[in-house]
Amino acid sequence: MKALVKAKPEKGLWMQEVPIPEPGLNDVIIKVKKSAICGTDLHIYMWDPWSQKTIKTPMVIGHEYMGYIEKMGAGVTNLKIGERVTGEGHLACGHCRNCRRGKEHVCENTIGIGVNIDGSFAEYVRIPSTNVIPLDHRIPDEWAAIMDPFGNATHTALSFPLLGEDVLVTGSGLIGSMAIAIARFAGARFIVASDLSDYRLAIAKKMGATMVINPAKGEKIADAVRKLGMRGFDVGLEMSGSPKAFIEMISNMYNGSSISLLGLLPSNFEVPWSEIIFKAITMKGIYGREMWETWYKMEQMIIGGIDLNPIITHRFPIDDFQKGFDAMEEGNCGKVILNWD
Repeated sequence: MKALVKAKPEKGLWMQEVPIPEPGLNDVIIKVKKSAICGTDLHIYMWDPWSQKTIKTPMVIGHEYMGYIEKMGAGVTNLKIGERVTGEGHLACGHCRNCRRGKEHVCENTIGIGVNIDGSFAEYVRIPSTNVIPLDHRIPDEWAAIMDPFGNATHTALSFPLLGEDVLVTGSGLIGSMAIAIARFAGARFIVASDLSDYRLAIAKKMGATMVINPAKGEKIADAVRKLGMRGFDVGLEMSGSPKAFIEMISNMYNGSSISLLGLLPSNFEVPWSEIIFKAITMKGIYGREMWETWYKMEQMIIGGIDLNPIITHRFPIDDFQKGFDAMEEGNCGKVILNWD
């Protein structure tokens, strides 16, 4: 079968022929129809320091996709051949303390599809049946292919109540813009988004932002607070990983507010702890999707009418994958879909 392989420890990906995987006792083989490029895939493509420490070459990468069940192991009884599905990309062990208390998303032995084992940038992908997500017929194929990052956005945005609240999103990239749509869907009052890219801020507006801020142009979050007549933000969604954005967020949070942290902040910057403490700010680190409550909420929001179309900006046949990664590297894009049809 064709697959995108990180064949060598250098920048790039290579389309290669690899064996079609066979299912184990409790495994499912999915014939992939659509894939999406994740920021993680871009890191692997670029071969940055994280990738050099994490990825063992050669490896089939990718973990955002949808398709149809082609084969199943003899132990799989709850699914059927031909079923339209996607999959949760974190494989939990099922035995550690967190798994046994219903917190599989923080399993101490997590394995990532397309990171630790062969992934879904291929004609076929193998995953455990427990990780298969059957798709409601009302979920479009393209949206199904991006449910993994939509889940990150859902986990981040819905970690704190949003109804009637004022929300600040620092970093309105792909996941940040989806979080904006979720906050709007969940009944937030004002949603302010900041980013250094006007292209991405335009998407943020389409996804429901009340106001957008570009710090590169000298615009400040405090100006938005003043213009909208707020005392500060009730909920912060930190998606940028930028110390400057985080410090500006803290400065503009209301007393007793809450912050979800998805962006990876560097460890060597001075955190404004005194302001966090005296404002009594609650902070929560976000990793992946809560399994499986996040998936339920994602499905219900899609069925309920949330619109993810503005986030998808580029579509390419799989043989033109390089064009997709070029667009991601340039940064002037939303979500990139690769079609296997």
